[in-house]
Amino acid sequence: MPSIGFIGVGHMGAPMARNLLKAGHPVTIFDPDVENAQAMVNAGAKQAASLVELASASDVVISMLPSGRELRVAYLDNDGVVAHAKAGALLIDCSTTDVDSARAVGDAAKKRSLPFLDSPVSGGVAGAEAGTLTFMTGGEDGAVQAARPILMAMGKNVVHTGSNGSGQAAKICNNLILGISMIGVCEAFVLAEQLGLSPEKLFAVSSTSSGQCWSLTSYCPVPGPVPAAPSNRDYQPGFAAKMMLKDLRLATDAAEKHNKAIELGGLAKQLYERFVQDGSGDLDFSAIIQAIRQR
Repeated sequence: MPSIGFIGVGHMGAPMARNLLKAGHPVTIFDPDVENAQAMVNAGAKQAASLVELASASDVVISMLPSGRELRVAYLDNDGVVAHAKAGALLIDCSTTDVDSARAVGDAAKKRSLPFLDSPVSGGVAGAEAGTLTFMTGGEDGAVQAARPILMAMGKNVVHTGSNGSGQAAKICNNLILGISMIGVCEAFVLAEQLGLSPEKLFAVSSTSSGQCWSLTSYCPVPGPVPAAPSNRDYQPGFAAKMMLKDLRLATDAAEKHNKAIELGGLAKQLYERFVQDGSGDLDFSAIIQAIRQR
């Protein structure tokens, strides 16, 4: 089993790293948060004192970080992963970042002949815990094939999206669809309430007809129809609203850079900005239905 260094063991990274431990991989972790790190040590991982120590001891380095800024620091600094990784080590970033940051790390890794994959995930905390994540993976064919058994220890689907940066492009576009569709589903349920139609009846109709979508059938924003949805546990995430806002900002920033208008994406971003600014950023993104009701 290849030795794995895992950077960032928070809400998403911790269950992913635990699944690697369950699969029999020796895992060394690095996280500046003391509680996060200790929880993983308690689960059986080793703790590295620095990125240099982690990178120099690992056959595979995996990261789950908040943004492109942290990604660049972790990989591109003089004391970062690229400078100190073992020869031939496989580098996999599972964060959701901007495309340019992923490509910058990929370019730096290539100069040291280190294979790098940008491989953001879909499935949220529940998918990370259950080991059912989907990985959208950008990089060279050989690196993707080498990474596949490792990724499959944490998920159920690996889609090779193309060259470096394409994984992030796929994630941004996917979550643009998700953010817009969730708002549409929420508006429909609020309108149904105003018209005297029960949420159960709307769900029965739309889940089996042209209104069917993942935001409805897997993540219904009203309690009842989908027992596993966050709406049944007071909208505890799940996938937090502030993270949806982050992804919508990435999408609209990318569109602006390429002179493309995404009008619904822009409106969705504005709604989530107001929701987060009102103090609801730590609720699940489906809780946006509360703001729609208030409007």
